[in-house]
Amino acid sequence: MFLGALYDVENKVIFTITVSKKCVKCKETIAVVAIRAGDQYCRDCFEQYFLHKFRATLGKNRVIFPGEKVLLAVSGGPSSSSMLRQVQEGLSQNAHKKLRFVPGIVYIDEGGALNRSMEERRQTVAKLKDIFIATGFPFHIVPLEEVRVLDVPGSVLAMAPSSSPTQASSDKASVDRFFCNNSCSCLTPEQQQQQQHETSSLYVEESQTQLLQQLLDSSKTLTTKAELVSVLRQHLLVHTARCEGYSKLMFGDNCTRLAVKLLISISLGRGAQLAQDTSFSDSRYGDIISLRPMRNYSAKEIAYYNHIFNVPSVFTPNLHTKSKEKASIQCLTESFVTKLQVDFPSTVSTIYRTSEKLQTTCKSSSSANPCDRCLLCMCSLDTAVGDKLKKKNYKTELNVRYRPRLRTLPPIMNVFGAIEGFTCAEQRQS
Repeated sequence: MFLGALYDVENKVIFTITVSKKCVKCKETIAVVAIRAGDQYCRDCFEQYFLHKFRATLGKNRVIFPGEKVLLAVSGGPSSSSMLRQVQEGLSQNAHKKLRFVPGIVYIDEGGALNRSMEERRQTVAKLKDIFIATGFPFHIVPLEEVRVLDVPGSVLAMAPSSSPTQASSDKASVDRFFCNNSCSCLTPEQQQQQQHETSSLYVEESQTQLLQQLLDSSKTLTTKAELVSVLRQHLLVHTARCEGYSKLMFGDNCTRLAVKLLISISLGRGAQLAQDTSFSDSRYGDIISLRPMRNYSAKEIAYYNHIFNVPSVFTPNLHTKSKEKASIQCLTESFVTKLQVDFPSTVSTIYRTSEKLQTTCKSSSSANPCDRCLLCMCSLDTAVGDKLKKKNYKTELNVRYRPRLRTLPPIMNVFGAIEGFTCAEQRQS
């Protein structure tokens, strides 16, 4: 294994540093991947390690039951592409513990928010369609302009009754139903091709793109614009999953991304929603549960796996592509964590482990009254904090009243309480 070289003043190689270490698992083959200090794996052991971690994450939480339809949100990036490969491996005939859910793929085309031409968007979609067709899974191409036809957030607020397999039947009955559905719903290649053509065509009117750009132009900063695109994308994913009959929505957020997202949420004042934004499962939408099975992988592990096993991915630009470091809170936070990770390799893992311990004191968003939820992110409004602050401020006033030497505090305005139709930002500003 080549580790580096030592150069003199004239940039000539004096000697090279090469160290050949055995795999820490099989103790026989020379390691080709060094994830951390002391964790070197050969090619076969690294593949087993990577696959086992994915299945262990799903098996530990047990939220996906046999026969359920799971929609994979694939953006074409390394993390979501790796997640797609893990599902393929888990559903293969040679899998040790075969996954028993029915997968589907969805891609949200955000080219309209970036002023990309229709030709560029079609080229990106064509590359992704080649990857999706090779998997054999049904897929859906949804442009971001589709938010125009959605009753947002009405389409998300109107939750269908939850039909959990744990209440309907046992695991054995779910397995039997899974095999029965598979045997009865086999389509010919011609039927599959016709079905894919109906749901994977990208057709967007210019007027729809103009309306989307007008909506985004109302956001004055790149930070708010990126948050708006994220909210619209999330609503489209939930709407697509609900219309196509999927009960689970799977994202490719990795450990590094969640660590950055945690700090971004704190910077944006979303501290009360951290547990839902970074946890493995998110049930804020009721009948559609969001899952993050890649949260135990670092970006480094995913990059190694994709390179060694030739996992295809497609680069899709976003609002932060080619942006300056201080262009937005998202860019600045990601740059801060990335640079800190270089000098302190435990930075991401420390932030990530902290997020696992976070819990919200608010009631569950899925059981909350629609009037007590944010109209954008659908999380519960943290209005209960107002009562605690009023009690705390009242005690402070009493203490000041019995201490004449201290300056009295200004009167406290009663501005707290649940207000219908508020977003999280409006509630905090009030």
